Amino acid sequence: MINAEVQKNDGESTLNLIRRFSRRVQGAGLIQQVRGRRYYSRSQSPKVRQKHTLQAIKRKEEIQELIKLGKMPEQAPRRGARR
Repeated sequence: MINAEVQKNDGESTLNLIRRFSRRVQGAGLIQQVRGRRYYSRSQSPKVRQKHTLQAIKRKEEIQELIKLGKMPEQAPRRGARR
């Protein structure tokens, strides 16, 4: 990562210093890098994905069993869910 650094010149106002810093940051492309990394998430390995999928299947089966036994109320279907 590139650091954007500016030094205050003699007689330079604070506003001008901030403006110069902003230009340096934009020129270095730091904002684009940060925005690009903002929602990045590493892809899971196949084993981890398989483990989570099996856990979800097991959880669904347990819930269905509890509903059949009457220990858990049936959930109404979700409305407005995207497919």
